[in-house]
Amino acid sequence: MASDRIFGLVTLFVALGYIASATQIQTSFLVDPVGPKAFPILIGAVAALSSLVLIVRPDPDPTWPAWRTWLSLFVAVLVLVAYAKALKPLGFLIPTAAAAGILSYQISGRIVPAIIAGVSLSLGLFLVFKYALGLGLVPFPKSWLGL
Repeated sequence: MASDRIFGLVTLFVALGYIASATQIQTSFLVDPVGPKAFPILIGAVAALSSLVLIVRPDPDPTWPAWRTWLSLFVAVLVLVAYAKALKPLGFLIPTAAAAGILSYQISGRIVPAIIAGVSLSLGLFLVFKYALGLGLVPFPKSWLGL
């Protein structure tokens, strides 16, 4: 019970800080009626309400995951940090295929489906982001493309 209440209290402070920082967003004179502050404030309010639920009604007997789960979470965080660092120098396709493949392997534990999932996600997301959404993604390292 104490762990849920502590987590709820920490989350409440983070949510209030997030709301306070969202109120500092600068707006120009050409904004829609809702403005750019509404969505971040809404996210902060939902987080604050969720944290209040954790504080008021904590789980009576939380079960903490085994050490293997913590290790898997740590590996996933490392993969995502490495992915973020690798996007600019290596382009979109290679880091996305590697990260999606590693994370897929963590889920399934089978290497061939993980490789297929990584490559498929990389290509599919690239096509959606580049051509459907019009984002300026670079597929490979710029040196490979002569840029």
